[in-house]
Amino acid sequence: MRNINIFLYEWKHFSRNPFKIVALLLFIVASIHGLHNGADLYEKQNKEIERLHQKANTDKETIIAYFENGEKGPKNRPWVDNTTPFWAIWNTPTYHYKKPSAAIVYNIGQTEHYGFYKAISTSSNPYDKDMAKEISNPERIQFGTLDFSFVVLFLLPLLLLVLLYNIKGSEAEQGFLPLIIVQTGFKNWWIASRTAFYTILLFLVLFSLMLYGAMLTNVFNSNSNFWMIFVCVTLYLLLWSSFYFLIIRHGRNTISNTLQMIGVWLLFAFIVPAVIQQWVSIKKPTNLMVDIIDVKRDKTEDIYAQSNELIDKQLFNLYPDLKQTKIAKDTIKIKRARRNSIEALTNLAMKDAVATIENDNQIKNNIIAKTYWFNPVAYFQNKLNQLSNTHYNDYKTYRNNIQTLIDKRIEVMVLDIWNDIEVDKAKFLEYNTILKVLQTKKDQPKI
Repeated sequence: MRNINIFLYEWKHFSRNPFKIVALLLFIVASIHGLHNGADLYEKQNKEIERLHQKANTDKETIIAYFENGEKGPKNRPWVDNTTPFWAIWNTPTYHYKKPSAAIVYNIGQTEHYGFYKAISTSSNPYDKDMAKEISNPERIQFGTLDFSFVVLFLLPLLLLVLLYNIKGSEAEQGFLPLIIVQTGFKNWWIASRTAFYTILLFLVLFSLMLYGAMLTNVFNSNSNFWMIFVCVTLYLLLWSSFYFLIIRHGRNTISNTLQMIGVWLLFAFIVPAVIQQWVSIKKPTNLMVDIIDVKRDKTEDIYAQSNELIDKQLFNLYPDLKQTKIAKDTIKIKRARRNSIEALTNLAMKDAVATIENDNQIKNNIIAKTYWFNPVAYFQNKLNQLSNTHYNDYKTYRNNIQTLIDKRIEVMVLDIWNDIEVDKAKFLEYNTILKVLQTKKDQPKI
């Protein structure tokens, strides 16, 4: 009964305070705007993926038409011979997508900063110019489009501050605090109950907003992590409520409490992440991807300049079955086969360069992860990124899948070249089936 009376008192106080009501309404408006930003991005990416699916089908039908008409390729490009494995594989349209999770409506994360589809060819790599370089999540915390997670992480603590700033302080300044203690029995209980009222109010507001967001992208129908995200947001709310409760409990007046709350918000929302970012940048500077540039510029030339014997040795080590093929015993045809297979060696060199970059990124992320115990905003940002499939590891998986598709594409091409396979319509469709099956497996979203 005592709690109910305190809640009723606080409701009257809240309903008569236009400043607090306006602050809550602005928070709701910002949240709805953020939810729509996430939903619009989700819709945009899905439409683009569908467009690329249609483009791939159109390109496929174009190549099939060449076979049906007895042509090897376009008349204005006579060097293109789709009856050979090299050109047939080259012209097999394959895209890899990082399909957006419906939970992106709550957290855009890194989605806008990086590509979500990649055209796969035998000369591709996970760090092509159409692929943006990945960095650790905390370094992106204060950038990007306004989304629901930004509103929660940065504006929710401010809203809570506005709702709680005058608890105890105004009563102490007016001399009512002793009377309140006599009536309620415990000062801490009275402060905790008033704090709990606003915490519950925001709990209900956040739940309503998340339900609204769920309707925008059909979150419940896509098996997205709605409840896990809501638990994460609730824990974040409770964390800040606890911070502010301790400040109010030990504070003396409204001005002092307000300044301390603002100080705590600035400390954890901006100062700590900025200091950590600067420290990590000094300890582990950003990888400029020099290794990849060197491979593309110098290493590739060195590979092509190698002797035939050395190239053959490397190809045979990579694909032992090549030794027993028809081409390996044909001194004339082996020259073209060797030339068309060198991309397998450049791909191997590129994978070594990529591994160095991935290792640097992982070390950097591990350093940042060790700061989570005093960097709560970064922790919850990364947690939301994980739950909405916009985390560093999701993009790493995306890049790994791209590399797997490249490796498979090159392997099929090289083996068929050295086996002197002649491509017809049936074989071309087989290529599409092989890559499509692999693509389908890689396309499955990680929930």
